[in-house]
Amino acid sequence: MAQVKYGNKLIDLGTEITPTESHEVPEIHYKHEGGVLYTLVLTDPDAPRRGGYNREFRHWLVGNIPEENIAKGEVLAEYVGPAPPKNTGKHRYVFLLYKQNQGAITFDERRLSTWDGSQRKRFSIKKFVEKYNLEGPIAGNFMKAEYDDNVPSYHKHLNL
Repeated sequence: MAQVKYGNKLIDLGTEITPTESHEVPEIHYKHEGGVLYTLVLTDPDAPRRGGYNREFRHWLVGNIPEENIAKGEVLAEYVGPAPPKNTGKHRYVFLLYKQNQGAITFDERRLSTWDGSQRKRFSIKKFVEKYNLEGPIAGNFMKAEYDDNVPSYHKHLNL
């Protein structure tokens, strides 16, 4: 299991958190092998609402992570915290870690900033994993969050 921590709040398989509490990049720890590269993703499989077809919003994606040093990985999608739309209930936010058995990968994905909200929609971690032949997930965790009063400002920043 990946250990995920927002400030002093530890995420443990379904912990509820607010968008305000999870606005900053979390601290993440996991078992790793020396000399191995990893890919980490945070996705919302309930976007924009449960049961819809525009599933999986890419909240964070980092590849070529040396061992457990996420800061030295290649950022494919900058971190944006949970921001579920109003009246859509609790969304699941899933952290998944994959092993890159073939070493460094030349990713051909468009790099997404925090302003690229519309480009983050309709993501498929399954297709991404198949495309780059990743192993796993070898670790994961998830949390739940629902709308709070700061979500409109997050959506504005994301150009949603």
